[in-house]
Amino acid sequence: MRKINSKLIKALELEKNGNWDHAHKIVQDIENRDSCLIHAYLHRKQGDIGNANYWYSRAGSVMPDKTLAEEWQVLFDKLHTP
Repeated sequence: MRKINSKLIKALELEKNGNWDHAHKIVQDIENRDSCLIHAYLHRKQGDIGNANYWYSRAGSVMPDKTLAEEWQVLFDKLHTP
């Protein structure tokens, strides 16, 4: 699980630094709830709300009522929780 979390953290960091494509490639290769939430976030950030909603649904969630920056931080913090 630690290895997967480190990959997802890397995806979030890549996106934050402007590398959306690389971040997207990382999450496409991982199948778990956190990767689906990050995948949803990435599509929300891209402006593809339909695709974002699909990925939120896959994660058993809905689009949060947060800014993109707040959502990014929640995802990042969750991955650092032991």
